[in-house]
Amino acid sequence: MKELQLKYGCNPNQKPSRIYMTEGELPIEVLNGRPGYINFLDAFNSWQLVKELKEATGLPAAASFKHVSPAGAAVGLPLSDTLKKVYFVDDLGVELSPIACAYARARGADRMSSYGDFVALSDTCDVATALLIKREVSDGVIAPDYTPEALEILKEKRKGTYNVIKMDVDYVPEAIERKQVYGITFEQGRNEVKLNDEALFANMPTQNKTFSEEAKRDLMIALITLKYTQSNSVCYVKDGQAIGIGAGQQSRIHCTRLAGNKADIWWLRQHPKVMNLPFVDKIRRADRDNTIDVYISDDYEDVLAEGTWQMFFKEKPEPLTREEKKAWIAQNTAVSLGSDAFFPFGDNIERAHKSGVQYIAQAGGSVRDDNVIETCDKYGIAMAFTGVRLFHH
Repeated sequence: MKELQLKYGCNPNQKPSRIYMTEGELPIEVLNGRPGYINFLDAFNSWQLVKELKEATGLPAAASFKHVSPAGAAVGLPLSDTLKKVYFVDDLGVELSPIACAYARARGADRMSSYGDFVALSDTCDVATALLIKREVSDGVIAPDYTPEALEILKEKRKGTYNVIKMDVDYVPEAIERKQVYGITFEQGRNEVKLNDEALFANMPTQNKTFSEEAKRDLMIALITLKYTQSNSVCYVKDGQAIGIGAGQQSRIHCTRLAGNKADIWWLRQHPKVMNLPFVDKIRRADRDNTIDVYISDDYEDVLAEGTWQMFFKEKPEPLTREEKKAWIAQNTAVSLGSDAFFPFGDNIERAHKSGVQYIAQAGGSVRDDNVIETCDKYGIAMAFTGVRLFHH
C-alpha cells in the first residue's frame, strides 16, 4: 500500500488528507479502526521513541502520546506494590509482563495528560498489556505485533473502532526528511543522533562527577524522550520512567517548572493519605484521577466542600496540608533531569532541586554556564554537558 486516504487533516475543515510514500510502500498495517491525521503523527513519533528506548536500554519500552508529545515514557522494570496501586493496575487479575509494566509506567506518570492517548509499544502487545489499554480512554496503539488474544481484546474497545496499527520493524526512513509550511518545502537531514553512548556524559564540569548506573539509564531515557517532545522541553526521570515532561514552552524555566510540578504530583500520589482516599464505589476512572489532582492541589476545597465531597468519597478525607506536601516531596531523591538545550540561568537548577533532582544532562554552551555550574555545586548535583541539542518541531 503506497497511500492511505484519511477522513480529514488536523481539523475537520482540512480536506483532502492522506499519508503516502513517494518510494516503496507504507511500513504499517491498520489491523483495526480508522486512524486519522493526528493519530498517525502521534503513532510515528511515539514509535521512534520506544524503538530508541529499547535499543538504548535493552528493555521493552512504551510511550503515551498526546498532541505529538509524550505524556509519559518508560521501560519495562517491575512495579512495586505501591506503584501498582498508584497506577490502578493491582486488580488486573493477570501477571504484568515487562511490556505491560512499561505501559503502566508510561500511562501512570501523568494520567491527566494521558487521557485519550495514543500508545506505542516496542514489543509485541500481549494480553496483559491489551487489558491495561482496554480499560483506559485511548485513541489507538502502534506496536510491532499483537498476540491473537491481545488483538481480539483491542478490537472490542470503543465498540470495535479502536485504532490498532502494526509497524514494520525493518523499515528504514530516508536520510532526508521534508515538510511543507505555507506552501514552502522545508528539507533537512533526519536527526539520527544516538543517545545511548556513555561518552555523552564525559564532560562533567560540576564538583560532583559521579553518575550511578541507574542515573545513566534514566538520563538516556530523558534525552531520548526529549528528542521526540515539542521544544522547548525538559524531562524528569526516576526508576526507568519519565515522571514529569514540560513541552512546548517558550521559556525554559517554564518547562522546568511545569515538568517539576508534574513530578511532584507523581510523587504526591504515593502519599499514604492519597493512596487511602475512600472513594465511592464505581467512581469513573477519569473522575477519580481528576479528584486526586484537585485534592493534591491548593484548590482541595473544590472536592472537600460540604455537598461536594459526598459525590466522590464515602467519608470526608482530611486535607493534605502544605506542610505535609512539602515534607513528602523532600523525600523524593535520585531524580534525573534532561534538557533539550542549555539552561540559560541557575533558576532552572533551583527549581529542579526542589523536586529531588541529583543528576542532570544538558547541552551546555550558555554564556551563563558558570552560574548554572555554581548552582549545581551548591546542592551537590552531578551535571554533564552533552554538547547535543535536541529541538523537535
